[in-house]
Amino acid sequence: QDSLLNICMDAKHHKRRPGPEGQLYDQCSPWKDNACCTANTSSEAHKDQSYLYNFNWNHCGLMPPKCKRHFIQDTCLYECSPNLGPWIEQADSSWRRERILHVPLCREDCQQWWEDCRDALTCKDNWHKGWNWATG
Repeated sequence: QDSLLNICMDAKHHKRRPGPEGQLYDQCSPWKDNACCTANTSSEAHKDQSYLYNFNWNHCGLMPPKCKRHFIQDTCLYECSPNLGPWIEQADSSWRRERILHVPLCREDCQQWWEDCRDALTCKDNWHKGWNWATG
């Protein structure tokens, strides 16, 4: 079981091994003492148009800040947490060898995310496939 904790995924922006980062930006700061992300990655996670995945939170109109904070927190967890081992799976992708799947979410966090985003819009029914990345 211990081998599933304190590890980093084999993915696009992850460090090979977790370790202290000193300064992580804003919502990523809880991982500063032992992180799989760098300070630069943590900063990029907060930008509307980030180099991390060439994705814009405002792809279908302005995403309200109260909603966006949940997506930023999700990105910080994905990029920075060294404790996602139990949910790491192999990924068949050109940009990552591993991903996380079925990570549990506390009921109150889920309800708050819904409340904060219920009036926000997206122009996709599935964010994991079907994007045209050719135009950036």
